[in-house]
Amino acid sequence: MGKIDKNKQLKRTSLLDTAFGLFTSRGIHNTSISDIVERAGVAKGTFYLYFKDKYDIRNKLIAHKASEVFRKADAALQKEDFSAFEINRVYEEKVIFLADNIMNQFAKDTTLLRFISKKLDWGMFRHVMTGTGDDGVDCYDIYGSVFQKDDDRYENPEIMVYMIIELVSSACYNAILVGQPVPIEELKPYIFRTVRQIMQSHLIEK
Repeated sequence: MGKIDKNKQLKRTSLLDTAFGLFTSRGIHNTSISDIVERAGVAKGTFYLYFKDKYDIRNKLIAHKASEVFRKADAALQKEDFSAFEINRVYEEKVIFLADNIMNQFAKDTTLLRFISKKLDWGMFRHVMTGTGDDGVDCYDIYGSVFQKDDDRYENPEIMVYMIIELVSSACYNAILVGQPVPIEELKPYIFRTVRQIMQSHLIEK
């Protein structure tokens, strides 16, 4: 990345980080574009180089934060050794590892969870996973970290992943924020068992 591109990226990231701090402390309705650029230390014209309005930066910020969550989980995944597991178990263990890591991130940062709210669903996952993001990271690699390319082991793998993402995102939200129906650590075994059942139900018999 050249110096000019790097400076542009730094300005965009500064705007995103500043907006996140203001949105989560004041709320989006009580935050103006002037507030964001003043605190970020950039001109208002710079803001409009990257975003249409404050709702556009909010939407891009949600995608940006969700992307960070997925990448952190993937980075942790790369440090794990799954060689002792049979191939089907490897897939299951990797998916559960990612789900556990993501839930742990949210449990440590409930402000982030409240901001992303229930936007961490299939639509957001697809948005994050479609090609290279603005930060130059190919988020699709996360999917490839779990499943081998061109693997036909599972029937309709996209539907399978959809079911898992929807399950984890909806189940963990209330458990983390309000401890309902039980605290997240008590709920995790039930989530993981259901994830395994979903994956096993999609296995193609050979």
